[in-house]
Amino acid sequence: MTARPEDPPPRPPGAHADLLRRHRAVLPAWLALNYDQPIELTHGRGRHVWDAEGRRYLDFFGGILTTMTAHALPEVTRAVSEQVGRIAHTSTLYLSRPMVELAERIARLSGIPDARVFFTTSGTEANDTALLLATAARGSQQVLAMRNSYHGRSFSTVGVTGNRDWSPTGASPLHTLFVHGGVRSRGPFAHLTDERFVEACVADLTDLLGQAHGRVAALIAEPIQGVGGFTSPPDGLYAAFREVLDRHGVLWISDEVQTGWGRTGDHFWGWQAHAGSGPPDLLTFAKGIGNGMAVGGVVGRAEIMNCLDANSISTFGGSPVTMAAALANLGYLIDHDLQRNARRVGGLLIERLRAATAGLDLVREVRGRGLMIGVELVRPGSQEPHPRAASAVLEAAREGGLLIGKGGGHHGSVLRVAPPLTLTVAEADEGAAILEAALRATAADPSVRADAEGNHAS
Repeated sequence: MTARPEDPPPRPPGAHADLLRRHRAVLPAWLALNYDQPIELTHGRGRHVWDAEGRRYLDFFGGILTTMTAHALPEVTRAVSEQVGRIAHTSTLYLSRPMVELAERIARLSGIPDARVFFTTSGTEANDTALLLATAARGSQQVLAMRNSYHGRSFSTVGVTGNRDWSPTGASPLHTLFVHGGVRSRGPFAHLTDERFVEACVADLTDLLGQAHGRVAALIAEPIQGVGGFTSPPDGLYAAFREVLDRHGVLWISDEVQTGWGRTGDHFWGWQAHAGSGPPDLLTFAKGIGNGMAVGGVVGRAEIMNCLDANSISTFGGSPVTMAAALANLGYLIDHDLQRNARRVGGLLIERLRAATAGLDLVREVRGRGLMIGVELVRPGSQEPHPRAASAVLEAAREGGLLIGKGGGHHGSVLRVAPPLTLTVAEADEGAAILEAALRATAADPSVRADAEGNHAS
């Protein structure tokens, strides 16, 4: 593929190492970076990106599920350019046509009756806002969250994150009770059938609510846990939860930051996998809707969204530029039925990966829906998570020209595969082949096997 005039020329070898040195000199040590030798991505097109030294990669992670449609999608690029040429910023103190138009579309798509929409700049801020609204509406700081969950990096969202690798403090403005059910294939209920699993989790929820001191404001839950390793409960769990929650007047917040907009293929929203539950009281979104622009938000029933009795604004939420980008991106997604593409190509990719990993004792499970796929790695001969192997596969895949992610609770042993929703069958096959080669090379690596055997023996 020939370079366009706006594509930056490759930098000389060693450019990544020099930038890493400067990065470490001015940015905090806890800011995570992928790879032993981190790379700078300078430009992208479609499902491919290029690094600063000129190497091309097939992108199966999309900036953490954020480049939802494609890199440099012309429709989004044009919308951003035209809006910047008119006016780049006003704030919510002024009427904004792009913000109202996007809110109208999202309110209709949400399935929530008489919905109101508030825009933020991130998923963290969206979840923070939803927690503020729920606790204000219910007059309680007690909330429920799922074990193994991740909801953001702010003070309040860290407090409802049930994943110790991403929860750096036990202090919180909220009193959080953690519920079983987000992980189907591990934990004390893993051996049960789906029906019994749901019954056990409902019993756990009922017991927790019976022990709560006073009223509980809300349950916040990801339909598929993202950072937790693309884990999910059986379909219908949250419908069963909803019956209990409704009896106690507890609101349901569906965190759709990673599952929204058709990525799972089967549904436009993750909550729709839980038939009978009806729409959530509050739904949060971010990441993919902006296709790289900073857009997040919360949509909910009017009586909850309107419950605050103080003034508020958003300086950057609902920016004309980000709203224009999101409108163009959402229009492209719907016009091209990318949810259907996620179901079709994602289904092929999952089956390809399952076939490729059959017989590999390093791989415990390939799971997921649509273009949201997790590959869980374990120490051969055991069920113990193998984070070192996951890191090794991440490195080997990059060497092969494929970018993926990594997560999985406090173990970090799950490979996260989430390409843009325009992924083609040929690209799915190419990425699966690279990932298979990376997995097989890692499985055969004596140092990785020695590490597994040593840890298993200990």
